[in-house]
Amino acid sequence: MMPALDGTRRLPSEIDLSLLWSALILLLLGLVMVYSASIAIAEAGRFTGNQPAYYLIRHAVFLAIGFVFAGLAFQVPLNVWQEISPWLFVAGFALLALVLIPGVGRDVNGARRWLSLGVVNLQPSELMKMFAVLYAADYTVRKMPHMHDLKKAFLPMAGAMVAVGVLLLKEPDFGAFVVIISVAIGILFLGGMRARLFAILILVLVAAFAILIIVSPYRRDRIFGFMDPWSDAFGRGYQLSHALIAFGRGELFGVGLGASVEKLFYLPEAHTDFLLAVIAEELGFTGVVIVILLFGLLVQRAFAIGRQAVALDRLYPALVAQGIGIWIGVQSFINMGVNMGLLPTKGLTLPLMSFGGSGIVANCMALAILLRVDWENRQLMRGAKL
Repeated sequence: MMPALDGTRRLPSEIDLSLLWSALILLLLGLVMVYSASIAIAEAGRFTGNQPAYYLIRHAVFLAIGFVFAGLAFQVPLNVWQEISPWLFVAGFALLALVLIPGVGRDVNGARRWLSLGVVNLQPSELMKMFAVLYAADYTVRKMPHMHDLKKAFLPMAGAMVAVGVLLLKEPDFGAFVVIISVAIGILFLGGMRARLFAILILVLVAAFAILIIVSPYRRDRIFGFMDPWSDAFGRGYQLSHALIAFGRGELFGVGLGASVEKLFYLPEAHTDFLLAVIAEELGFTGVVIVILLFGLLVQRAFAIGRQAVALDRLYPALVAQGIGIWIGVQSFINMGVNMGLLPTKGLTLPLMSFGGSGIVANCMALAILLRVDWENRQLMRGAKL
């Protein structure tokens, strides 16, 4: 810590500024890019009232709501989150079940993932990601003495995740299922699961995912389209081929903000699932690298905060912090991999950036909880020094 100019010692920051600024930059850059990617479809859409700023306004409102909920989440101590985490998990499970009830859940593009709340739609799977982090961390802390016992530690959590997975696959929302499973297994591993058991579990999951793909025609089509999108560029490879064209057009520094051609009704879901492709076209390789570095910094800070909590003997906050890092890291990796043609097409948005109210609110709340872990760590360290 550097001394201040007046000879006094500068007080340490109350929160992790690297984490805060990386998150804010991603959120604000996302707002700009959502506007850029959505102007054409908003201006041409009937339900948007032919207003070019339709998605910009809604995204800004979602950000404002997200900031409000983040402020409220930051006020809640981690011990309270731990106490209510099982109830939140049950509530998330109930919402996922509610989505599947005919007449209650709303269908969009062949998937039933939303609950209509009038002017907005709620996507329970986004909230379930956060609830899964909180619950898996609490479960791992409670089962810490039995983490080497397959029956006592793993099987109960596996049962809960399978139940959630069944509901998600009914929607279907395979991408959310992968993220939630990754979070749960990652937290169990960080909590002390044996490496051999973890390796066996990974093999079982890979086999299960392979079976899910084989028995589902639309998932098989996505796999084949991903392997060679140009073989059916106007069919199953349409999205990926246009995403790759966007990356190619962007080159090093991009064609300029707002100058994307692919967003003009060529690239589907340009403001949601394929926002990174628009960033690549307009801001180029440089813009994509900046986004990747910001996400990398955010995930690194989440794990650093978690390690600091472990050093302070705060196991639940540590696992929550690292669970949030796993969530954001896995989801951003999958979305980027899909946009770049490294992974099969999945309906996963880019965290903090893509258009979508439920996702933005859940992401903001998760970051607020992460900042709360860091704040509590600093208060304990400050108290110890005094």
